[in-house]
Amino acid sequence: MNFHEVRFPASLSFGSVGGPERRTDIVTLANGFEERNTPWAHSRRRYDAGLGMRSLDDVETLISFFEARQGQMFGFRWKDWSDFKSGAATAEVDKGDQVIARGDGETTDFQLIKTYSSGGFSYVRPILKPVLGTVTLGLDQDAQREGVDFEVDLATGRVMFTTPPPEQVEITAGFEFDVPVRFDTDKIQTSVASFQAGDVPNVPVVEVRV
Repeated sequence: MNFHEVRFPASLSFGSVGGPERRTDIVTLANGFEERNTPWAHSRRRYDAGLGMRSLDDVETLISFFEARQGQMFGFRWKDWSDFKSGAATAEVDKGDQVIARGDGETTDFQLIKTYSSGGFSYVRPILKPVLGTVTLGLDQDAQREGVDFEVDLATGRVMFTTPPPEQVEITAGFEFDVPVRFDTDKIQTSVASFQAGDVPNVPVVEVRV
């Protein structure tokens, strides 16, 4: 896949607007009832990178990043400031934040996930772009050591244990993560005069499936 493992400057994504998008097909029946279905198993996030621009230096940084990605050609990492941790936004990352699996005595390879729960229902989101140095794992709350007990693939969000976790052992994880995205446009239009007057460029960014 055309993807660069580089993060859009976090100082510029701070202040941007965006979040998850779902697709729901709704059919209204003759009796007035509805049938609702979705072709998407996972949400897709959209952002506007232009809203984080605060100076002409920021615009120059944006243009350099855009050109290096060749517009929509290459994907990149994006820090979603409203949702970038395994636990609460104001809490420190902890190895017990998320239950990602239970051991079976054989499997060594597991996907990082984040579970969103409300009202007895939940959605499990695969985490594909963990941040270097932030992943912590636990086996029944016993801390594991990266580089000794496990390794992390930062490009896929897979964690690999040196030895298989025992049967029924709860595997937990804490981490920070990025969203894999690309620019949703092949052009950026800026004006020095209009920017100084308070206008910012419209720079749409959309999540990509990896």
